[in-house]
Amino acid sequence: MQKKRILVMIPAYNEGRVIKRLVQDISKRYPNYTILVINDGSRDDTAQKASQGGAHVVTLPYNLGIGGAVQTGFKYAHQKGYDIAIQIDGDAQHDPAYLKDVLSPVLNDEADLCIGSRFLSDRSRFKSTFLRRMGIRFFSVLLGWLTRVYLTDPTSGFRATGKHLIEHFSRYYPIDFPEPEAIKIATRYGARIREVPVNMRKRLGGTSSIRYFSTIYYMIKVTFAILIDTLKRKQ
Repeated sequence: MQKKRILVMIPAYNEGRVIKRLVQDISKRYPNYTILVINDGSRDDTAQKASQGGAHVVTLPYNLGIGGAVQTGFKYAHQKGYDIAIQIDGDAQHDPAYLKDVLSPVLNDEADLCIGSRFLSDRSRFKSTFLRRMGIRFFSVLLGWLTRVYLTDPTSGFRATGKHLIEHFSRYYPIDFPEPEAIKIATRYGARIREVPVNMRKRLGGTSSIRYFSTIYYMIKVTFAILIDTLKRKQ
């Protein structure tokens, strides 16, 4: 049986303080996985620190945002022929100890997309704001209503993607606040989606792109994007 080729994608923007340590942690735990840091136009030494940690680095000429950075990772994974791509945040909020848990359902052909949920774990030390938790709950209900896929953490960026979806996501991936819309797109392609419990930690670097009133903007924008996707042709 041929061994699966696995790519760990780390989108990073101004994460120079933590990215080297994160890359080394992942590399020590999973020496057979390729680590790719997508340096999203950082103004600090993110690229240099990631390279020093042993990661492959793709540097974007300017900041594209999380969706553009992640799509770059999917393009790399598709062009290089990887079987599974795992996304993990560059701020060390996602605990690499749970990476294999997120990977396992896709590796065992039980899912095409597996999402790490902070709400399924009683050990998670991370607590988001009330407004953000309301947004997560809203998208859980909306996606469940539209797709009959019921998830507890549809905004989580800790996720593993199989080869079928890698190809689709390399061609199109949502740009702004992409996680819930990506789930809707995945269901249009007939993807099997699962969640597993993971631990989320307080971020060690960078700043969140979703704050205060932008949470409301995020909810409105992504809701329209999801509803528009329902009009697209099923594959």
